Amino acid sequence: MKKITNIISLMAIVGSVAIAVTSCSKHDANSPGVEYMPDMYRSPSLETNSFSVIKNADGSFDTVQTNRVPVAGTIARGFLPFPYAGTPEGYELAKQNAHNPLERNEMNTKSGEELYGKYCVHCHGATGQGDGPVGGKLPGPPPPYTAPDKINMTEGELFHIITYGKGLMGPHASLLTQEERWKLVLYVQHLQHPDGMAKVVTDSVPAKEVKVKAKVKKGK
Repeated sequence: MKKITNIISLMAIVGSVAIAVTSCSKHDANSPGVEYMPDMYRSPSLETNSFSVIKNADGSFDTVQTNRVPVAGTIARGFLPFPYAGTPEGYELAKQNAHNPLERNEMNTKSGEELYGKYCVHCHGATGQGDGPVGGKLPGPPPPYTAPDKINMTEGELFHIITYGKGLMGPHASLLTQEERWKLVLYVQHLQHPDGMAKVVTDSVPAKEVKVKAKVKKGK
């Protein structure tokens, strides 16, 4: 009986040694082995534009987007801020004060034409007459760019509409960069004035009536 006990004890010792030796060796050279509380020193990988759940100090949970929000009031390098809000007041201020920072040249206008073909032609039509295949199905088709009350829209006014939308037109700020929106403004104005930018009549009186009044005044 004593001999059997000794054999079992010996087997237990040998087994323990074997387990200890094999557990310390790596079968896979790339394996990190057993890690104790890895989250303490290895941060989890998060996919961009995804959401994660965080635990608050009071025990509650919040679902937050993994993307970091810029600090309030900061401006990205190379970004030109547009200080006019998407309100009627902002619209009027942009109409009067906002100006296109891009040069009116063939390259920028051509880029605007390409963007127009992707984002605008389906509603506004190839020549800006509001006769696009989608525009015709709307409750009210987009007005022609050459309509009397549209042809002399300022560049700031056009940019504000593209950015925030107006009427049935939705905002395009999330679809187009600021530079792309200004290029679109150049091409829309080209459709309005294919022979060159006409002088904007600031008076509400049509151009023909302005000329008549001028002649009457001269006659007096």
